[in-house]
Formats: sequence, structure tokens, C-alpha cells
Amino acid sequence: MPCDGGDAACGGARCHPRWWRPCAPLTGRGRRVVRAVPAALAVLPLLGGCAGLEGLQNDGRARDVRAPLALWPQYTPAPLGRDDNPAALKPVRGVPRIPSGSMVDADALAVLDADFTAEGRRPPAPKTVRSPRFHDVTHDGRPDLITVIDLDSRNSELRVYSARHGVVTRVLALPAVLAGVELAAGHLTIREPTKDPRYVSVTDVVWDGDSMSLWDLTLDEPRKRPTAPTGGGSP
Repeated sequence: MPCDGGDAACGGARCHPRWWRPCAPLTGRGRRVVRAVPAALAVLPLLGGCAGLEGLQNDGRARDVRAPLALWPQYTPAPLGRDDNPAALKPVRGVPRIPSGSMVDADALAVLDADFTAEGRRPPAPKTVRSPRFHDVTHDGRPDLITVIDLDSRNSELRVYSARHGVVTRVLALPAVLAGVELAAGHLTIREPTKDPRYVSVTDVVWDGDSMSLWDLTLDEPRKRPTAPTGGGSP
């Protein structure tokens, strides 16, 4: 199951042991500074001779660089179980087959009810389920079902279902604090808030031919919500 971490390196983003790797560093200003350093050093010999190096001072000995100190290195976690893997394929029992292979022909609420019941959980109330979306994320040429269940005012669960050889199959079940869900170039992108309001964690997953897998994990600036027009309407 995912963990809420609160890791400063990941800005508080949640993690999944099999999927997640350390957060990608922010690019931009920091990277430009690194590139500028060699150029600045190359100029220093030219400043010798009669001219003095005004403004330069010795800040003391540079800090030693040491390898990370592992705490409790003898402990290792148990392997991730099938039920703990958000991208494990799981056929949904108790729902009709979909001969067409298109999840548009399925009853979204019935699929969720059967899937939650099989997990020993209470099926979600219809009012907590967002309107289903149908897009081909498994790249088989047929629409898949993308759903979100709002568990409370903050926590949600993203679930994706596909008809694999006519059998309704769950291909993704990801608990998250959703700041947005997007599709781009066949990738499914999940945006989550971090402890730093300037950034959101962006998880990019894609179908690899067998399952949904992590493509990239980065930080991005929050998207501004569109505001509805006010007043000034035509009579």
C-alpha cells in the first residue's frame, strides 16, 4: 500500500515501493548555475598580474563529501505483494463480459461495486464517484474506463479498468490526494499537492504492453483553476 511519507526530498509526495524512485530534481535556474561555474573559473587566470581580485574572499575549507550513513542497514522490507501493487492486473468477478472490448459498454458503478466487494470493502456511494471517463490508455484501440472515488474531502482513489479479451480487468488502483488527472500522448498523469505550495508532485504512468508502469516522477507548478465568467452576459 502507498505511504504518505512526508519526505522532504519528495515534497511530501506519497510513494509506492515498486514504482517510485527518488523525486527528479527541478531543472531551470539551478542547472544554469552549475553550467556557469566552469566558465567563471576559466576567467580567473586572466584576472592575474597587475589587477587585484577585488571582492573575492576565502570562506574556509570546503565541507567534506561523505557517503550517506545507512541507519539499520540489516533491515529490509518484505517483497511487495500482489494486492499492494497499484498496477497489478485483477479481473473483476461478478460483472458481465464485454465482447466488444470497449468499456463504454460496461456499467461503471456495477464494476466498482463488484471490485470493492471482492476486496471486502463497502461499495462506494454513487455520489462519491465522479463521472466516468473513457479513453484508450492500454493502447488496444478500445476505450478504457477511468474512474475516481472521493473517499473524503481530501483523499481519493483513481481506478482504471480495461476489457482484456472481453473480461473486465482492473489495471490501476491508486489512492491519492488528487490535484488533477490528465491525459497526454497516451500517458496518464496524476498531480498531487506537496508540503510546499509552490509545487505539485507529478506522477506519469503509461501502459508498457503488460501493465501500467511509472514513466516519470517530477515536480511542477500548480495549475490555476479556470474561473467562471461573471456578469456581462448578452440579454
